[in-house]
This record gives sequence, C-alpha cells and structure tokens, in this order.
Amino acid sequence: MHPPLTLADFAVIYSPAFLTHDTGSFHPENAGRLKAIVAALEKAPWADHLDWREPTPVIQRSDVDTLIAQLHNPRYVTALREIAHTGGGHIDGDTVVSENSYAVARLAVSAWLDGVDYVLETGHSAFVLARPPGHHAVRDRGMGFCLFANAAIAAHYALEQPGVNRVAILDWDVHHGNGTQALVEGNGAIAYCSLHQMPAYPGTGRSSETGCHGNVLNLPMPPGSASDDYQVQFDQKVIPFLKAFSPDLLIVSAGYDATATDPLASINLQPQDFGSFTRQCLTITDKILFGLEGGYDYEALSQSVLATIQARLRA
Repeated sequence: MHPPLTLADFAVIYSPAFLTHDTGSFHPENAGRLKAIVAALEKAPWADHLDWREPTPVIQRSDVDTLIAQLHNPRYVTALREIAHTGGGHIDGDTVVSENSYAVARLAVSAWLDGVDYVLETGHSAFVLARPPGHHAVRDRGMGFCLFANAAIAAHYALEQPGVNRVAILDWDVHHGNGTQALVEGNGAIAYCSLHQMPAYPGTGRSSETGCHGNVLNLPMPPGSASDDYQVQFDQKVIPFLKAFSPDLLIVSAGYDATATDPLASINLQPQDFGSFTRQCLTITDKILFGLEGGYDYEALSQSVLATIQARLRA
C-alpha cells in the first residue's frame, strides 16, 4: 500500500496558448504532445492534488525580454520576431517558426520563471508544461525544435533571487542540451549534468566537456542502454555530483525521448524509470522545477510525466 498523498499543491504551469506554436501535424514536436499529457493528468487518480496555473502574461513580466536578451543575441531575437510576424518559416530543417511562435516562446520563458518563483516561495515542486522546448537553443540561434533556452534562462533568473547562491540543472532528455551547457558552463554558480544517447543529435556532450569550473558532468549513454545502465550512472555519478554541488534549486530539463518506444532515439527506458530518477533527485533537495523538453511517443510521454509527478506527490 502506498502512503496517503501529503502534498496538495504540486503546481502545473500550462496554457492552451502553447498549442498555437504550429509546427505542422507531421512534425515530431507538435501540439499533440501537450494535449496527451494534459488528458493523462486530468484522469490521474491524484488529479485533485494538482494546482493548475496559467503562466504570467509577458506584458506583466518586464524581466522576460530582459533575460532573453541577456542570454541570446539581440539580432537573433529580432530575426525570430520578424520571421513570426511575416507568417513563419524555418530556422533550420528541424526548427519551425509559425506566426504565433515568437509570442508563445516568450510565454514559455515566463512560465519557467513562474516555476522558479513558485518553487522558491513554497518549497514545493512545479512542472512547466510548455513548448517550444529550449535546451538546444544557443546564443545566436534556435535549433533542434528549440527557440529560447528556457532552462538556462530560468537558472540565471533564480540566481537573482534572495537566498539562491547555486542552481543545478539535470537534463535527462535523450539528446544533449548543447544550448543549456553553452549558456551556463561559464558560471560557477550553475552546475549542469546531462545523460544522453551518443552518438546522436546534436553530437555534443562528450565526457571530456567539464565546464569552466568543473561544473559540467556529461554522461554519454550508448544506444540500447536501459534502466539498469541509467541507475548505475545515477548512483555512482549523477547524485554524488549534484549533492557535492549542493544547489539551492534543482531544475530538471525533463525530456522523455529516452523511452523505448520513442521514434527519435534508441534508449530503452520505461516511464516508471522517471519516477525512480525523481525520487533520487529528492535526496538532493525538495526544491525541484521540472520543465518539459522532448518526448515524441504520446503514450510514453504522458505516462512518464505522470510517473515523475506521482513520485514527487508520494515523497
């Protein structure tokens, strides 16, 4: 028997506006991903323990554009805005911009900032169900379905808050977060840890990449890796690295494309594995912000999100 749920206010930060970033129905990163997650959460037996919150409108958060400009080249931001305002287009072969994408990407940043605020104010966890994702976006351009570097922006923002001296980012998306790493590795107050398939897109994330302050831990995983392989890495490397860093806030770039049925990778995790990872993260801190990155099999994606949140609820 499970113990009774004790946490009645796990925040889920979501807006239907995130569905209007239109990549096309055949693009892997499409609105159906969020629809599947929301439907699964609404049917969960613990659904009444979720605190659904709309992200703060960008017009009410002057810091959104300021923080974006701190991490991204203003010329890129202007170009992205113009592509959207002229009807949309492609940044590259994978990364689509629709007429709403610039506004939605800014709202996604606001949602991640709201998540930081919620976790720091309450000591509870939050999950940002936003798109477009962000961990591939670098200073000068978006790539890999990503427009703005949500997790990196959130980490820098968190360091501006009272009582926050160190922030860690754990990226369990199957692809290396090249953008996140590039935008945080020069800041010794931010640690970045990534488990990712190699070889795979974007080709970065070698174990020799350790950051400017020893603040980066990359754990490349060979194709075919499964639960036991990941568990060894968590036990021997991930958790010791994060505990030694002792963050005041842990941000999880929560991608779920490492599941066995995902069409874009070759790792064999199961949805329940993300519940296990979450429980281990809770040995580091209760202050955890989860934010959606990848995951392209609707069923595995939604069940993985459920496993993540349920592990936190039952902690």
